[in-house]
Amino acid sequence: MPVTQMVLIILAGVGAGAINAVVGSGTLVTFPTLVTLGFAPLTATISNSIGLVAGGLSGTLAYRRELRGQWGRLRWQVPGSLLGALLGAYLLLHLPESVFNRVVPVLLVLALVLVVVGPKIQAIAQRHAEQAGRSVAQLSRRRTVALTLGTFAVAVYGGYFSAAQGILLIGVMGVLLPESMQRMNAAKVLLTTVVNVVAALAYITTAFDRISWPAVGLIAIGSLIGGYLGGHYGRRLSPNALRAMILVVGLIGLYRLLTV
Repeated sequence: MPVTQMVLIILAGVGAGAINAVVGSGTLVTFPTLVTLGFAPLTATISNSIGLVAGGLSGTLAYRRELRGQWGRLRWQVPGSLLGALLGAYLLLHLPESVFNRVVPVLLVLALVLVVVGPKIQAIAQRHAEQAGRSVAQLSRRRTVALTLGTFAVAVYGGYFSAAQGILLIGVMGVLLPESMQRMNAAKVLLTTVVNVVAALAYITTAFDRISWPAVGLIAIGSLIGGYLGGHYGRRLSPNALRAMILVVGLIGLYRLLTV
């Protein structure tokens, strides 16, 4: 692999790790980058999911203070993410690759749309959080079930194609939870990391020959740094600037997918 490509993948990993910690949708940086550099879409999404695990772990570590007091609820959400990710990874690995090649441009467009409407989703989430006056411990059984099912559905999507699953999670939690945006964002980083870990283990055990380990390593290095920086300093960055970068790279990747 040329040095220039290696540098580009590392930089994409840094950006994706930081974006996942702050906004979500970092896959829309790394996945199109790999596709643009000539990786097959299926290899790109598998290698990308494995590489971004490192960024998720460092981002979760950076948000550990905001996770305090949420474990009573997360003990339901984490299993939902585990099961959903398994189903999503199963669909990715067992449906024909031709299906993925046809579906992934649609999912990429959907993810880009979610990035555009993400501020509105987050505004609605914040309004619900501010209007609610009770603690997480007071969640009704109905809301707990709805939250778990919503988390499961997002994880199925994330196990198949991870882009924008963080925005979807923020939307689900924002409607159902009386939590601040920062605490919901911390839970989002943890749960999307769970999805990526489960998907990565599934890919390694059943699709080892489809993984580009050089790409995995480079993305892991970049996302490890980016996730930590995003968790610590991401609140100072402009979300609009990050979304603009995601849209540009995502559109390039979409063009590449539709023309190869």
